[in-house]
Amino acid sequence: MDNRKLITVEVAHARPERQLVIEEKVPEGATVKEAIEQSGILEKFPELDLAVNKVGIYGKLVKLDSLPRDRDRIEIYRPLIADPKASRRKRAAKKEKRHAGGDTSTA
Repeated sequence: MDNRKLITVEVAHARPERQLVIEEKVPEGATVKEAIEQSGILEKFPELDLAVNKVGIYGKLVKLDSLPRDRDRIEIYRPLIADPKASRRKRAAKKEKRHAGGDTSTA
């Protein structure tokens, strides 16, 4: 039997229609990947692929071989639908266009 101390982590993944957070006890020194695999979340979301989906701890990207600490929340992210930079540029261009056609009076 493994004599390492156990730590508690949460493994989380969210889809628009469903989210799941699993609390799991893993041996201290287990990697993020090992915690995810042990949680069983990959079976509940078979579309997840750790070679593709990014992972993080409390919103900060980490590698699969990172070591979580006690009470960490490991998050498996889904791919972005739109590029955030492109979306921001598009919104800025719309805003600029609205302001260009705005007030034409002179003082």
